[in-house]
Amino acid sequence: MKQPQYIGTTDPILAAGDEPASNTSPNAYFGDILDARLSRRTLLRGSLAAAVAGAMATTLPFGRVLAAGTGAPAPSLGFKAIPVSAADSVVVPEGYRVQTFIPWGTPINGGMPAFSLDASGEDQAQQVGSHHDGMHFFPLDGSSRDGLLVLNHEYVEPRYLHGAARGLALDSEGFPQHEDGSRDPDQVLKELNAHGVSVVRVRQGADGQWQVVEDARNRRITGLTPMRLAGPVAGTGHVVTKFSPDGSMTRGTLNNCSSGVTPWNTYLAAEENWAGYFANEDPEIERRQARYGIQTRDTGRYQWHRAAGGADETLRFDASTRGASARDDYRNEPHAFGYMVEIDPMDPQSTPVKRTHLGRFAHEGVIFAPAVEGQPVVCYSGDDARFEYIYKFVSARPFHAATADGSLLDEGTLHVAKFHDNGSGEWLALAPGENGLTPENGFTDLADILVNTRSAADHVGATRMDRPEWGAVDPVTGRVYFTLTNNTRREPGQEDAANPRSDNGFGHIIRWQEDGSHAGTRFAWDLFMLGGDRENGRNPAGEPLGDDAIFASPDGLWIDPDRRVWIQTDISESVMNNGIYEVFGNNQMLAATPESGEIKRFLTGPVGQEITGVITTPDQRTMFVNVQHPGATTDAEAFAAGDFASHWPEGGSAVPRSATLVITREDGGIIGT
Repeated sequence: MKQPQYIGTTDPILAAGDEPASNTSPNAYFGDILDARLSRRTLLRGSLAAAVAGAMATTLPFGRVLAAGTGAPAPSLGFKAIPVSAADSVVVPEGYRVQTFIPWGTPINGGMPAFSLDASGEDQAQQVGSHHDGMHFFPLDGSSRDGLLVLNHEYVEPRYLHGAARGLALDSEGFPQHEDGSRDPDQVLKELNAHGVSVVRVRQGADGQWQVVEDARNRRITGLTPMRLAGPVAGTGHVVTKFSPDGSMTRGTLNNCSSGVTPWNTYLAAEENWAGYFANEDPEIERRQARYGIQTRDTGRYQWHRAAGGADETLRFDASTRGASARDDYRNEPHAFGYMVEIDPMDPQSTPVKRTHLGRFAHEGVIFAPAVEGQPVVCYSGDDARFEYIYKFVSARPFHAATADGSLLDEGTLHVAKFHDNGSGEWLALAPGENGLTPENGFTDLADILVNTRSAADHVGATRMDRPEWGAVDPVTGRVYFTLTNNTRREPGQEDAANPRSDNGFGHIIRWQEDGSHAGTRFAWDLFMLGGDRENGRNPAGEPLGDDAIFASPDGLWIDPDRRVWIQTDISESVMNNGIYEVFGNNQMLAATPESGEIKRFLTGPVGQEITGVITTPDQRTMFVNVQHPGATTDAEAFAAGDFASHWPEGGSAVPRSATLVITREDGGIIGT
């Protein structure tokens, strides 16, 4: 018999998907570094234009490499920009059309199990997950009309997930629970299965509409899927658990934000804000967990460890020391999270692999530099937390297209970025014996460095950043772009060259050019865009943003084959359409050109959502974009009354659902031109 449901809550920081601030190092802020290039006095006087003029594509150490023209063809932005919007709908430019596709709960094979709020946890394992995020289209036989769409599902909003939540005064972070504080085990199963990754074959019909196609490759990877650990951490004592006494395996992937695609055509899912899922009642928490925000607490984000019945698959979210050794409990379970997870979408029998040499932190995603035959593989990743770092991995072995596979990511060197206020930068190796990473300084070997990636980066003196998010590499010039979404915890006096504003609520985009190849150890950097309203936002020339270009909290980022820079925003639902953010309306997507910085708004989404994830088919005539957590701005009382802030995509009185947008031009042309 089902027990009555009550309002469940947890620590507000965990509930919001954030982690407690854990970087107490004295390392320089990216916001303290723009100083030599921008006068701090000028910044404090409020003359942002003067500051930007000194930061954007000016005196650089490698011969003005970013300021100079590249000779690369400039992309066109041929569409008419759209205005900001606060409507509960999706808006695209004139001449474009949108199809809403694969919302949460869509069966991945056939018509069953059909979507229902009362669907079971097992049903959810056969349905598209919730909170769509990063994704990629893998064409079949080179087709632009038939392929595998692979997408991440970052987290869940339990009140919309469960029929049992009806009538409860739950906010976006609450969940149903029993009177004694335990959770219904099937609800927990459904939440675990709504996380992870969906692999779905999709095809465009003769009528132009896309549909799901039954296929043996369609599958779900969830918070329960067995996964192999690979690289230096695998098989070490750091990851020994009751489930995997030899430290070779773990279960599930969580909080998958952005993604990446390898040069050998596999998919990488990022594990971002995973630390909040774990409770740990030990009185002392050592750095392998404390540096990731795990503190002494008996709570986790969704209280999965309190699922009634005490199944092993949910008890593992209690990382407290309970047994005689690590083989008897899950004290090491958090050490198996915080990695990039490699998935082969073409092989449904393949086991996902966590590539530990890419580092352990709150991975937003990963981007690869163009692979060059006979040269190392290079990829970049940001740690999406306040005052955290940007990393680069360089493989030890060279890339050879005929034989390349994921093992290339198991041997090499992980680096962390240090930015200088003269516009130069360097990559600091996180390797045994280098930059003070020695046993005498607390780093015993490579596995120890990687499990403690953040602590190692602290030690070598990396530059603390304003929440590094998505990255992108210009396919022609090789420039690397990263969004720094915001940092409202930065105080006056903590500005630097790359993080130029205290209380940085609007965010900015940086870029750099490597000195020589992408595998090099030095680079030159500048600012690409400053997010903000007409007063605060700036383009690459330091000019104010117009009404068709203002944006805040840049997050998603992608550069298409023609070099258009697509920028997606994630203004928090707690401030969306309020105060200084009211002028921006709902979250949106814009397109910009890399040299001139022309920027136009291309898309606005419904109420309470984040626009995230973007990719086109190879012919660039179909674009896929994700809409995550519509209706998240619904307050607890309104939810209890069934008065949701959004009913997108179905309208009427429907529960809001994350979904994918399929965008095409009415004339069949290339997106963005």
